[in-house]
Amino acid sequence: MTVTGDTRTREREEAFRALYGAHFDAVLGYALRRTSRPEDAADVVSESFLVAWRRLHHVPPGPDALPWLYGVARRVLANQRRGELRRRRLGERLRHDLAVVVPDVSDRVVQDHVVDEAMGRLSARDEEVLRLHLWEGLEPREIAEVLGLPAAVVRPRLSRARARLRDLLGNDLPPPGHIPGKHPTPDREEDR
Repeated sequence: MTVTGDTRTREREEAFRALYGAHFDAVLGYALRRTSRPEDAADVVSESFLVAWRRLHHVPPGPDALPWLYGVARRVLANQRRGELRRRRLGERLRHDLAVVVPDVSDRVVQDHVVDEAMGRLSARDEEVLRLHLWEGLEPREIAEVLGLPAAVVRPRLSRARARLRDLLGNDLPPPGHIPGKHPTPDREEDR
């Protein structure tokens, strides 16, 4: 009598179901006692039983299966903690890098409010031309394409809009884009 693939698959599934049914609660308790959040414990249990499914032929029979599953769960927990540490360190490094690269905009809030107010007092045409130029960084020919106008019409309109905004603000506008002179600095020895 030969054992078919279907029979082997069925036997494998039954063996796994028996293992899962017999030890799920114990592995879950083990994970809950070692994690701070229930969802982390659930991840540990699911990963542990995934390993058991993949390595079912390595699972010891009988009462030795539970210590084997605890060992798997212990390694899953260690991987989870290493991953969390890597993510935390990466987050800290990114926060530091972003603080250097992205300027603190709190100093500009008042200025931006004044500019927004002044822009609101301009005509809709002037405001749109200035927004396209200053905020989107478009050149007059590109603005002409966006608005569907000839560039010869956009250039003087942009010039007049700038003059009107300057009159409302009483000063020159800063150039569009990032703040000049702000560059990220390396924080690790190998980057220096």
